[in-house]
Amino acid sequence: MDSANISSSKNKWVILFVILMVTFMATLDGSIINVALPVMAKALKVTSASIQLVVTIYLIIISATILVFGRLGDMFGKTKIFKIGLALFTLGSLLCGITSSLSLLIFSRIIQAIGAAGTMANSQGIITEVFPANERGKALGITGTFVALGSLLGPPIGGFIVDASRWEYIFLINVPIGIITLFLGFKLLPKGHQANKESLDGFGAVLFIFAIVPLFIAIGKGQVVGFTQPIILLGFLIAAISFVAFIILEKKREAPLLKLQIFENKLFSLSIFCGFISFAAMSFTTIIQPFYLQDVMRLSPATTGLVMMIFPLVMAVVAPLSGHLSDKIGSEILTLVGLLFTSLGLILMSTLDEHSSIISMVIFISAMSIGNGLFQSPNTSLIMSTVSKDKLGIAGSVNALVRNLGMICGIALSTTILYNRMSSKIGYRVTDYVVGRNDAFTYGMKIAYITAAIICISGALLTLLRLFRSKSKLVTNSES
Repeated sequence: MDSANISSSKNKWVILFVILMVTFMATLDGSIINVALPVMAKALKVTSASIQLVVTIYLIIISATILVFGRLGDMFGKTKIFKIGLALFTLGSLLCGITSSLSLLIFSRIIQAIGAAGTMANSQGIITEVFPANERGKALGITGTFVALGSLLGPPIGGFIVDASRWEYIFLINVPIGIITLFLGFKLLPKGHQANKESLDGFGAVLFIFAIVPLFIAIGKGQVVGFTQPIILLGFLIAAISFVAFIILEKKREAPLLKLQIFENKLFSLSIFCGFISFAAMSFTTIIQPFYLQDVMRLSPATTGLVMMIFPLVMAVVAPLSGHLSDKIGSEILTLVGLLFTSLGLILMSTLDEHSSIISMVIFISAMSIGNGLFQSPNTSLIMSTVSKDKLGIAGSVNALVRNLGMICGIALSTTILYNRMSSKIGYRVTDYVVGRNDAFTYGMKIAYITAAIICISGALLTLLRLFRSKSKLVTNSES
């Protein structure tokens, strides 16, 4: 082990702290502005529909560029690309906070998202390099907690900032944190390896962007105008053609953007798929729960915020414990138990109606949170342990991309099912809560949660099948 690696190993928990700060900020900024959108629309004198682009552009750009940054991390060093990403994220945050027009705000959000993609793509790879195998699960578990906290604490933190000050501070608060973290990054993060001589697959990157951007726009707009509209179908067609062309190209490239060989490892592929399933299923709760709590249960926004804090609080406790446990007993059994618990929580959530008690709701949410906490860190540990050191960047970026894809697909599917079933119950098409028709909302919610549970159970069955196969191989090997 060289001196740089020895130094990194000694400072591993401080290095983890630096990565956690950046991870928290990057995921927080995906959701923190939701609560401030009405205020921002008035301040910038734009429509509610226009201001939504500030949210969606961030997720779209991260998803479209994250594979590029994962590949760059493997080429030039994960630490170097991570620091460049952090600098761009901090610059983008500053520009977002001082802008006075929607067009400049969107431009600033693009810079911020590019920076976030650079950090997200390489953070898991840095952790995997710095931490030994017997501590990696714990470290990745803590990181998973901060991803969950960043996503789920965004709305309450955003609401507090908007109430106490101006909306600009939602972005400006990142600047001093970003500068301090960047300074610590230069001092403490491992130096990384020398740049290799491979070139970036630029054409592959363009094809991937054309696969992601039209897909996300079509999913987002399809919820509003309907998925059978010609323009929405065209978006899906462009995305599909671009993705097929991307896969064909990557198979032929000597130095592809995405090394498809990593998917030949069944453990990697199944873990990635189960991660997608988990994030998609949990997004059902994220999008439906606020409407249920405020419109059906008639809880105040403040009380709604408190109820929604249960999920991240339970996750914050369970995920590190799960990561630590995975270092002791292995990850596969924990991912299975986690998915089963999540499925149980979703089934319980499907029983809620307008007469349900807060206590029962807290128990159901806690069951889901425990399941998700048990699943996430062992699953990430499985993903990162199945690839060689030179592919850690691309593996981490694929994992982060799947997280975003799962969340977006989950939100789209949950709202589509919710409003489709509500429309069926009421007798005409609706795309919002209908006053006085709690029965229609709870019916749509029930079907949505049952669907999410079925999705989650399918992941659990695949994990169980994998577990049986791996045990049978061990038995066969021991007998031979």
